[in-house]
Formats: sequence, C-alpha cells, structure tokens
Amino acid sequence: MQGLVAGVAAPDEECARAARARFDAAAMPLGGLGLLQEDVQRLAAALGTRDVDISARCLVVFLADNGVVAQGVSQSGQEVTAIVANNLLALSTSSCRMAACAHAPVVPVDVGMATRVRDERLRGRAAVRGTRDITRGPALTRAQALFAVREGYIAASSCAAAGARLLAAGEMGIGNTTTTAALACVLAGIAPDEAVGRGAGLDAAGLERKRLAVARSLEVNDPCARDVVGAIAAVGGCDIAAMCGFYLGAASCGVPVVLDGVISCVAALCARRLCPQAAGYMLASHVSQEPAARVLLDQLGLRAPIAAGMHLGEGTGAMAVLPLLDAAVEVYRGCITFEQSGMDAYKVLE
Repeated sequence: MQGLVAGVAAPDEECARAARARFDAAAMPLGGLGLLQEDVQRLAAALGTRDVDISARCLVVFLADNGVVAQGVSQSGQEVTAIVANNLLALSTSSCRMAACAHAPVVPVDVGMATRVRDERLRGRAAVRGTRDITRGPALTRAQALFAVREGYIAASSCAAAGARLLAAGEMGIGNTTTTAALACVLAGIAPDEAVGRGAGLDAAGLERKRLAVARSLEVNDPCARDVVGAIAAVGGCDIAAMCGFYLGAASCGVPVVLDGVISCVAALCARRLCPQAAGYMLASHVSQEPAARVLLDQLGLRAPIAAGMHLGEGTGAMAVLPLLDAAVEVYRGCITFEQSGMDAYKVLE
C-alpha cells in the first residue's frame, strides 16, 4: 500500500492563487461563479498550471457484485450487473449518454462481477467473482481488497498516460449502497439509521432489511476505522476498493478527479484516509439523495455544485457537472478584464 501513496505530491497552491487572481481581474462580481470558480482554482492547483485545460477526460466505470444481496437489500439480483456491463459496452446506459454530452469516453472495468462478461473491450481483472455476504463475515480477504485497489490505481494511471487531464469514476454493482452505508458507519462514525437509504428503490420493509444487514455486518466483522483496507475487506466491496485506488492513482499522476455520488464519496474518503494529500485532487459533483452523502462530503471537506436529488450512480453526477466546469473554465480563460473594459475593478468590502 505504501508504494501507491508515496508519490503523491501536494497540489500547487501558487497556481490556485494565480487562478484566483485571474478571476478577480475578470469583469464580473468577485467570486461570482461561486463553487464553480473555486473548482477551477482547485483544478489549477491539481494540474500544477494556471493554464487550465480539462478537454481531455475519461469516465471509468467499475463493475462488481456484492454478496449481501442475499439479505434482500435490493430490488434486483446480481444478474443485472452483467446486463448493465453489456449496455455500457454498447454505450447505451444513462451514464454513457450523459458522458457523450460531456465529451467523455467511457471505460468499463470488471473488478469483481459474479458473472463474467467475455468481451475484449471490457478491461480489468476481477479480484473475486462476487464478494461474500458481509452479514456472515468479511466481504473479501485483505489480499483481495488490495488487489482491487491496485486495479483501480492501474486504471487511473493508464488514463493519465493516455493524456487525460480530468478523470471521473462511476460504479455498477447490485447491493453496493449497502456496503457503502456500512463503510460510512465505520469511517464517519455514524449509525446505520443515519447511513442507510433506499438505494435504487426499496419499500419500507426492504429499507428495514437493509438497516438490519448493515448493523449485522458491523457486529459480525467489527471493522476498525484506523485500518482502511481492513474495513474495505470487512464490509466493503471490489468496486469501492477499486475506486479508492483510482483516486490514489489519479493523485499520484497529478490528475484531478470529479467524484460522483455516495459510493464514490465513501471510496474517496478511504483514499483520503490512506493519503491525505489525495484530497487536493478531488472535486465534488453533486449531493446524492442517500443519507450518508452530506456527511461524507463534509468529511472530505468538499462542497458540491449540484443538489438535484440524484441517486443513480455509474458516474452520472460527475458527467452532469462537467458542462458546468467547462463553462467556468471558458470564463476563466476568456472573460474580458476590468482593465480591458476601462472599468474600475471590484474591491473586497468588509
């Protein structure tokens, strides 16, 4: 694990200050773009340049299955993950259509689907063909969790090597809002009632089963927040592990990443706990409707520009924010200045 985080440098705060100065010189109200302006400044720091260009980007979608579905925590069975994998390859899912609008290629990666999809376009290596039921014991061995983390790291590094200057990760795996809720309880110190939501859609009885499954998983496995990899192995899954590695890989390559929803955020928090400097490369996209989302964003120290009640996953939130970031970058790069307009610049008034 140490080898994956040793090369992460702190973002360049001088570039962030230079980006803020350029915004302040633009002929518009100071801080007029709000969080979007702050995000462009974060991009400058992460990229290590005041010349922000995020046109080369990529969405990686990690696919994995979770044994906890045996507890009736989802409307769907594990066979749906393989169906969606094929739909991703056909570029016909919601995330693919949104990615097309955002000019982002989509790369599906199998890190642990129960049913293998044999297609040369599907990347990755599965740590295991579906995890074990976390209500009966750990989801993964520590070695399997580390394997999935490394697969995510490799995916980010490959995208960066191909020229990507902005990355995003999504996931698809039936049952993963349950594992996310369990990890949120461990890392953020919240109770199952505060972490568990309806996911892809549960009635009251299903929601109660899900809460009980999360509570049981914590009782059976007794995961420790200080041992992040151990916690992922105990109550997480291959998709979360891979996304954690993806965020570490992006930071190691000096490439910023846009987070997605609650599953993405718990993976990002894992990455931050393993390597605090990795947080400087992260941007929030939206506040998921899942209960743990705001808590996780607070733990990450991030604020999201979009609060649209989304709870879809697959990277859709990240794709939704990209056009907003593109627009903010255009303002940053090309807005006329106060000086060019012959206007007095705005001043910060107390």
